[in-house]
Amino acid sequence: MSAPLHVAVVTGSRAEYGLLHWPIVDLMAAEDLKLSLVVTGSHLSRRHGYTVEAIRADGIPIAEEVPLDLDDDGRQSTVRALARATEGCAAAFERLAPDLVMVLGDRFEILGAAQAAALSGIPVVHIGGGDVTTGAFDDSIRHAITKLSHLHLVTNAASAARVRQLGEAPERVHVVGNPGLDHITRRERMPLRELESSLGTPLGRRNFLFTFHPVTMERDLGLGQLETLLEVLHETLATERGATRDADARLFVTGANADPGFAAISAALDRFVASNASWVHSYPSLGQARYLSLMDRVEAVIGNSSSGLTEAPSFGVWTVDVGNR
Repeated sequence: MSAPLHVAVVTGSRAEYGLLHWPIVDLMAAEDLKLSLVVTGSHLSRRHGYTVEAIRADGIPIAEEVPLDLDDDGRQSTVRALARATEGCAAAFERLAPDLVMVLGDRFEILGAAQAAALSGIPVVHIGGGDVTTGAFDDSIRHAITKLSHLHLVTNAASAARVRQLGEAPERVHVVGNPGLDHITRRERMPLRELESSLGTPLGRRNFLFTFHPVTMERDLGLGQLETLLEVLHETLATERGATRDADARLFVTGANADPGFAAISAALDRFVASNASWVHSYPSLGQARYLSLMDRVEAVIGNSSSGLTEAPSFGVWTVDVGNR
């Protein structure tokens, strides 16, 4: 019997892990495959919720950890973090000796992993190439990962066409859909009482889910867009004393990505939460089970998260997409 194909999967953020969860579970279950999970990025940052604990709670063994210093949100700090991701992943791959490296999306730490694998002579499987994120440097990073990759698992036909336009061989481009949507059919929603207990507050009659990430192609990194949005939310929902006009309305805020500008974004959100504490509740990370269980019960998803354009439509939930990200 031949040895199983050894696949190293790299994850660097809570959102991307949510999309990778079921492919990871299926890799673990396959008898002819061997999984090694490499964890890096904001998963290992206390400031961003230390979401490596969510991976451990799912019972998924971690083969390697590649810590990055993400406390500073300046552009040069991001450049240094990318360099550490490249070096750290290269060392991890040397120890693990995988046959393939699988990555997803468009994060800078994932670019580091793809660079390390490609330059080490390890084929790269990329999920999510050809997608579009306007207003952020994600598009450039995603295309760079595509050019470093050897097999392309894309979410839709339009993305497949973009990957082929980049010069990738058509026979290596496969439309597989969005793996994050598997949560809708494969993960049970949390019962209401369990969800409310986990959130530390009851849901209201009207509930909204809010996520706003830095807009990395803007000079102010999206802070002006966020401040305008928070002003409108306050004018729409709050009284001068900070209570809601509708006593049963609740806004649930999740933390920003570890991109340049996240500190100012987080500080503005913290001020808004503090001045509207009776109806606004914030969490560094909700985790996939809480996030989707809450999304299933809100009236709208507000902000600039891609989940408003991917998961939310499958729940029949409105999305208010703000800004040019």
